[in-house]
Amino acid sequence: MALALLALAAASFGIGTTEFVIMGLLPEMAADLRVDIPTAGLLVSGYALSVTFGSPVVAVLLGRLDRRRALLVLVGLFILGNALCALSPDYRLLMLARIVTALCHGAFFGLGSVVAADLVPPHRKASAIAVMFTGLTLANVLGVPFGTALGHALGWRATFWAVVGIGFAAAAALLAWLPRHLPRESGSLLSEMRVLRRPQVVLAMLLSVLASASLFSVFTYVAPMLAAAAGASPSAITGVLLLFGVGLTLGNVLGGRLGDWRMLPSVIGLGLALAAVMLALLAILALVPGSAALVPATAAIGVWGILAFALVAPLQMRVLTTADGARNLASTMNQGAFNLGNALGAWLGGVAITAGVAYADLPLIGAVLALAVAGLAVVAHRLDR
Repeated sequence: MALALLALAAASFGIGTTEFVIMGLLPEMAADLRVDIPTAGLLVSGYALSVTFGSPVVAVLLGRLDRRRALLVLVGLFILGNALCALSPDYRLLMLARIVTALCHGAFFGLGSVVAADLVPPHRKASAIAVMFTGLTLANVLGVPFGTALGHALGWRATFWAVVGIGFAAAAALLAWLPRHLPRESGSLLSEMRVLRRPQVVLAMLLSVLASASLFSVFTYVAPMLAAAAGASPSAITGVLLLFGVGLTLGNVLGGRLGDWRMLPSVIGLGLALAAVMLALLAILALVPGSAALVPATAAIGVWGILAFALVAPLQMRVLTTADGARNLASTMNQGAFNLGNALGAWLGGVAITAGVAYADLPLIGAVLALAVAGLAVVAHRLDR
């Protein structure tokens, strides 16, 4: 079981790396493809939209395969997509390759969550999901910095070839360590769609949207926020982001244990704690002058990373427990919900900045959304009772 979870984590490491590494390579890619940086940035948006709307379709198409074979097909799609990225001669083909790559993202994390939960006893299911998502958090700590450095040294295409290598290693691990004949979901597509009409399933996905929006309404603009409010240098911001990535990893482990302990009460507590940390960050940036704010703000951001990602495993497990009979599709759609929250949070932060809100005031938006997570979790908890 441990080796099977490790194989799932290896694949999630590769998927996380290819999703986020492009942000550090945008200037080089824009110059090579002869487009401006905002146009190159649409490669990020195209990926997220493909995860949100394309992954459920892929999950439905693979629904009749046993889960082991489906996961191997998805990793094969991941390898193909990244190879096409490395070979793309122009912007349009690179966008198409990114869309192809993203099709495996939500379906893999959705189906992988089901497999991880089924590999372990009932009292360890959320922790097993957290083990798989450890690959995603480590991608931010290790994969993205090394991938960016490789791209700067040898060109951005070398980074995508390296990710192809990670994909082959993950495929070999899945082939060797995943149990054979993992069962597929019983029931028809129509019955799965009916399950998705349950209020608790919808509430669980809405919680994922709000939790992700709370994070990305601030994190998207964390670099200019620290530069404007605390006078942070580029090297200092890099250090803060590294600490944040470590916080994500620690929070992932914490979230798995909390999800196995008391799922919805943990989500309520984490939402309230997130709001408190966001308000503390707001106070630090508003009241502590200049560069003196950098150290306490960095500490708050580290705690923020822990709490933000501690929500992921409980929320993914919540979808699985409420969508019995349609776990593959619901789990995949929940990954789309997270990505929809990413886009929504970044949009809300951008609208606020355009309207004249100072960067230092953005944590207030994150705090309000975190309180919405806690409030909606209270509603879901009462419906359970």
